[in-house]
Amino acid sequence: MSRLAIMATAIALSVAAYPALAQDEQAAWDNIEHIHGDASGFFDLLGILQDAASNGDTLTIADNAFYPLLVNANGESYDVLEAQDLIDDFDSLVYPETLEALMNQAPDDLIVTSEGVGLGNGAIWITNICLDDACAETQWGILSINN
Repeated sequence: MSRLAIMATAIALSVAAYPALAQDEQAAWDNIEHIHGDASGFFDLLGILQDAASNGDTLTIADNAFYPLLVNANGESYDVLEAQDLIDDFDSLVYPETLEALMNQAPDDLIVTSEGVGLGNGAIWITNICLDDACAETQWGILSINN
């Protein structure tokens, strides 16, 4: 087989694989939309949190959590009562491995359940809550961190 034929075959296989990845991402989107609604809001928050983790922006991470926030760290469970508490103790409450998992989370590898969406094999859970009785307005936020 000529080098050109091998390259053409490799390119064709790469192009053929791309729709499968897009299909997986679409399936995740559809699953989030079906169970929680506002998949767009979820993916917006995911991008914000990934940028914050990459930049060491603990304020943005803390501002996008629901309190009291359940954090499992150091072999114990903590109820973090407000954003400032998370910021003050961030390095002991959120492990570098958890931030790494957040930064590397692929959209097609999310855990989607009725409780929320798990990142990093459940290291971080995000959920969508209703802001009014009719649930016409919702907000995505971090529900728990499990180091």
